[in-house]
Amino acid sequence: MQELEELRKQLGNVATGPTWQQSLELTRKMLRDKQNKKNSGQRLPVFPAWVYERPTLLGDFLTGSGTSTDAAVPIGTLPLASQEAAIVEDLLYVLVGVDGRYITAQPLTGRQSRTFLVDPNLDLSIRELVSRILPVAASYSTVTRFIEEKSSFEYGQVNHALAAAMRTLLKEYLILVTQLEQLQRQGLLSLQKLWFYIQPAMRTVDILASLATSVDKGECVGGATLSLLHDRSFSYTGDSQAQELCLYLTTAASVPYFEILEKWIYRGIIDDPYSEFMVEEHELRKEKIQEDYNDKYWELRYTVVQRHIPSFLQKMAGKVLSTGKYLNVVRECGHDVTCPAAKEVIYTLKERAYVEQIEKAFGYASKVLLGFLMEEKELVAHLRSIKRYFLMDQGDFFVHFMDLTEEELKKPVDDITPTRLEALLELALRMSTANTDPFKDDLKIDLMPHDLITQLLRVLAIETKQEKAMVHADPTELTLSGLEAFSFDYVVKWPLSLIINRKALTRYQMLFRHMFYCKHVERQLCSVWISNKTAKQHSLHSAKWFAGAFTLRQRMLNFVQNVQYYMMLEVVEPTWHVLEKSLRSASTIDDVLGHHASFLDGCLKDCMLTNPELLRVFSKLMSVCVMFTNCMQRFTQSMKLDSELGRLTLEHGTMQGPPTEAERAEERTRKELARKCLAEHVDAPQLASSFEATINKFDKNFSAHLLDLLARLSVYSTSDCEHGMASVISRLDFNGFYTERLERLSAERSQKVAPPVPGPRGPPAPAPRVAVPAQ
Repeated sequence: MQELEELRKQLGNVATGPTWQQSLELTRKMLRDKQNKKNSGQRLPVFPAWVYERPTLLGDFLTGSGTSTDAAVPIGTLPLASQEAAIVEDLLYVLVGVDGRYITAQPLTGRQSRTFLVDPNLDLSIRELVSRILPVAASYSTVTRFIEEKSSFEYGQVNHALAAAMRTLLKEYLILVTQLEQLQRQGLLSLQKLWFYIQPAMRTVDILASLATSVDKGECVGGATLSLLHDRSFSYTGDSQAQELCLYLTTAASVPYFEILEKWIYRGIIDDPYSEFMVEEHELRKEKIQEDYNDKYWELRYTVVQRHIPSFLQKMAGKVLSTGKYLNVVRECGHDVTCPAAKEVIYTLKERAYVEQIEKAFGYASKVLLGFLMEEKELVAHLRSIKRYFLMDQGDFFVHFMDLTEEELKKPVDDITPTRLEALLELALRMSTANTDPFKDDLKIDLMPHDLITQLLRVLAIETKQEKAMVHADPTELTLSGLEAFSFDYVVKWPLSLIINRKALTRYQMLFRHMFYCKHVERQLCSVWISNKTAKQHSLHSAKWFAGAFTLRQRMLNFVQNVQYYMMLEVVEPTWHVLEKSLRSASTIDDVLGHHASFLDGCLKDCMLTNPELLRVFSKLMSVCVMFTNCMQRFTQSMKLDSELGRLTLEHGTMQGPPTEAERAEERTRKELARKCLAEHVDAPQLASSFEATINKFDKNFSAHLLDLLARLSVYSTSDCEHGMASVISRLDFNGFYTERLERLSAERSQKVAPPVPGPRGPPAPAPRVAVPAQ
């Protein structure tokens, strides 16, 4: 009873002392800072107030909490036996985190190891032995503080599990101290025996303190903590007891991490409340993948966090990410997925065990998602449908569609009624063989704010002055026609939007707009050919300028048709067959994404849409063709007046009854006179010279741009190994006509560049006289 009263008195003195109050405030502040220093943005549970008000629950030293030294007998006045007994009692206190009478813990100012102040009057031999035992108390203090700190919510489940494992080991350590205290109370514990009995625990506590310090300094969380423990286990390969201890800690700490891993690779679910798993989930809407060109749902929805990858899973991080992503896609479509080969993942030093389990899960996830997209969602059928419309694979549909929408697309884009275009599209689909396409209703009309060239230059980031002004111009200032703004769009639903996303659809649209405009130019040239039939009725084919116009029109038509044949038959079709073959052999959805992107990139590149220089020259050629057709159509419109008057006369005759023979003869005579007058009018010198100059200008511009295009294609086909472009050259220059002109131009340029040959010195020779014939 006397000892109990003495202990109560000592505790009362400590609790009311100024040192105790100061230590209490410091401890409260430390705990609050630790609670708020990490993951301040996360909504984590909050500790109750009593955690901060009762710092004695820490189990670590509190400055001034030791037994009162006022009543302590100076140890230097005691005999050696009494000094040893007093120091043994103090050591038993210090080993469990309580200050003694003659040994007290120094206050901590940072994360350094605990130090102690020993009474200097202690016998030197005893003090030497005490200095060997005190590192155990310092390590215990480090581990205790680590356990208390890492038990906070913000440090994650891995650190929680590690702290729990360390707490289990400390319980065994405290049992040892309790047993030593029992011996001390029986008078059977000397300082030498204490040193002997504490030896086995010293190594354990020292390793725990070393691990705690490393985790604390590295601010390790989740996978980083497991990497540190795994590497430390390997470093103790020669020390079986130390390695066994580290393996125990690593196994215990890895349990919550592997539970998250199992849910991810077996079910596609992330249950990571403390953000410590190697895969991080971002809040992205899968619907945006159909709307936003730059939305990278597949790449950014789930990403790998490098610092959270355990070193023993580093090689498999990519497959871990892909496995969960595949299963997650199927699960979000309403299908329940559970890997049949699911087994509990248990930590081991042999990495092969993880590799086998992850490989099995990856194989199952790949098979499930690929089969889901290919069979249930009919990915290849959707791609064929897109090819049918965007790559102009459905010939009769486009004939019907362009016939129906020709007048509507000539209007400015602001005057076009989208619903009317949608109705005409629906009509063209129903009238053609596209009516059998099960996905035809997914095809929509899209009127773009910019023409194709502007769109491509934006993608290619060309920054010349003219193009910069064109790119940054307000769409209302450019007054696009419906033809320039027209494009198709396609409604793609989840999960097919992973493959056919907005980025892929934009590439399809660029290819379609390019081919559609080429088809439009071809139709315009063909309409010029049809309207030129009128010239034969008026004997205009004998005019020189008109013969030149016929020739130029045929050259333009040959150019446009051969470019279309090249794009459709030598670029799209072979590349499409390669894509179909690759899709049949694909084993993962990432392979499908790669093959599809390669198909689109190859088509864009071989169709000359990724080279700014070729794109400029080609657009100029098409502009020349369009301006030529407009010029010829304006001319042929003036010649329709005669036929229109004849139609009115014929209608007048039918209203009064059938014409008589005399009226027919008079009509024939009148038409012949009109035809003769028109031919004489066209063959007039001033009119003929004007038209001839116009046609010659068109011919000159077209030839110059075409030769420029062929020269650039020749350079790219040889220097950049673009052998596909050599096929364009052989199509456009099938008889060597343009090659001869290129060689002639090259020779002329070389002559201009070459310096003049110096002549012989002396007076210049007189100019030869030229006889002028008499007029």
